[in-house]
Amino acid sequence: MRNLKRALSLALASVMVLGMTVVGTGASYADVSSEDNKEAIEVLETVGIMTGDENGNFNPDALVTRNEMAVVMSNLMDYRAATYAGTSPFTDVPSWAEPYVAACYTNGITSGYDAKTYGGSDTVTTGQAALMLLKALGYFQYSADFGSDWLVETTKNGSTAGLFDGVATGAKEALTRNDVAQMVLNALEADLVKAEKNGSDVQVGDIVISGGKATYDSRTGTDSKYAKIDNTKVDGKYTIQLGEDLYDGDLVKADGADDDFGRPSVKWTYENKEIGTYADDADAVYTATVKKQDLYDLVGSDVYNDLKNGDADFTVVVDGVAQKVNLSDYIVKNNDGDAGKGIIKKGATTEVFIDDDSNDVVIAVINSYVAQVDGDYDKNDEELELDILDEAFVDVKDTTLSSDDFDYLDSYSDEDYVLITVANKEIKTIALAETVEGKVTAYTEKKNVTVDGTKYEYSKNYTDAVKDD
Repeated sequence: MRNLKRALSLALASVMVLGMTVVGTGASYADVSSEDNKEAIEVLETVGIMTGDENGNFNPDALVTRNEMAVVMSNLMDYRAATYAGTSPFTDVPSWAEPYVAACYTNGITSGYDAKTYGGSDTVTTGQAALMLLKALGYFQYSADFGSDWLVETTKNGSTAGLFDGVATGAKEALTRNDVAQMVLNALEADLVKAEKNGSDVQVGDIVISGGKATYDSRTGTDSKYAKIDNTKVDGKYTIQLGEDLYDGDLVKADGADDDFGRPSVKWTYENKEIGTYADDADAVYTATVKKQDLYDLVGSDVYNDLKNGDADFTVVVDGVAQKVNLSDYIVKNNDGDAGKGIIKKGATTEVFIDDDSNDVVIAVINSYVAQVDGDYDKNDEELELDILDEAFVDVKDTTLSSDDFDYLDSYSDEDYVLITVANKEIKTIALAETVEGKVTAYTEKKNVTVDGTKYEYSKNYTDAVKDD
């Protein structure tokens, strides 16, 4: 090896792949990672509900105020906020937010703490945001619907509508932009509802006393545009989702797609232009060695029996290429002599998808490979050249990356070590490899290196680093 520092960088670059989560496309924003609700963020950006700042950041961890939530709701409902300017009854709303708050107040989406106070600078809570979205869906048409505790009723109805899917914050906790984006996307996929009163209202003078809570049923229609996000039918008619109604069928969610890595996915389009393809949530994600018994424990006996009997499909895709395999190559019963055999080695992210209806199983193995930037970013051609450090592990058609396909290539510098993923011989993702400097206290060639007391295992996809005496 040429020098110890380079050897150490390469060794650690090769093992850091174990913590890398793979996404299908480059992020729209510099600060949006695979840990964020990328699907929601990109869909909402495309239709103009939530956008980033002038620096190209979405700021997913920033907390959202009630004023800002009014902007989101106005954009969602296309209220043309400027026409409501000067009509808000609240005295504590800044001029920039007043038209949006006024639009939401006038349309019954939000209310204040009292007749004059909106509390717009306060952070919006999960419960408050859910109530606004539920009103947009058609819930809470009568005062009795709020019951004795509005938050309890909101949480119940929000759960029924699926507003909290992918959102882990409590009902009284402040929401981040990341979570607001997910809740709004959930609302776009939720059914619009119509109210049916339980009991009659009684009027005493100028006061109306509600006779009971309403029940809410999904709105339905026969137009084919109501099958663009969800094609569920009730009594021969399509249920109507908020996104279908707002965008007149131009916003489309297609299930049953596969992304570049062969993962079951959904594909979003708007006005016939693709927004992106997004992998379903995996039933399990492994970033270390996977054994046959691990997969058996995951799928369970019923799914395993269906797979073995041919009543369900078993598919393995490695780096986007479907493999010719037998079930026993990957899954066997725990009492089988092969159960403890490691079948997927270090250096890969393994995602397992189990179809709840068919019991079909898809295993997507996505390897990470070490490369090095070869020269600075070419500003004229807007390209970045890579050098694959051990081509024995991967065959790549083209190592020149274009800014047409990848975001933020200009953030990489000459000789940076990077991790790449590949599907069908094409580079799909790139990320800066983490390097560690320190004193090497132990070293086993092509196996592990110990730096400052921490042992780092080699990836099977790069083992070229050797100790320099």
